[in-house]
Amino acid sequence: MVFAALADPTRRQILAMLLEDDMAVTDVAEPFSMSLAAISKHLGVLADAGLISQEKRGRVKWCKLEPDALREASVWMQGFGQMEGVDLDAFERFLEREIGTHSPD
Repeated sequence: MVFAALADPTRRQILAMLLEDDMAVTDVAEPFSMSLAAISKHLGVLADAGLISQEKRGRVKWCKLEPDALREASVWMQGFGQMEGVDLDAFERFLEREIGTHSPD
């Protein structure tokens, strides 16, 4: 689920934004040329993957990066760097098949 969430460039950009600090959903949506509903959908995918958490503070919904999920994915990927002859093209095709069947977009 983490890799499916990371596959989308919009979601990767959102994560990069959240590296700086927690953000209100409306602030997350600001730099994108898409509806608030579309951004909320992306945020839902990130939250379902455990990459972010969301909480309501007063009337505003805030998003916070959850670095542990990224750390686990990074550790998993580092294992591929220790093996010789890893076919990254085949790995990419595998991810595309998996993401294509599970993508919410």
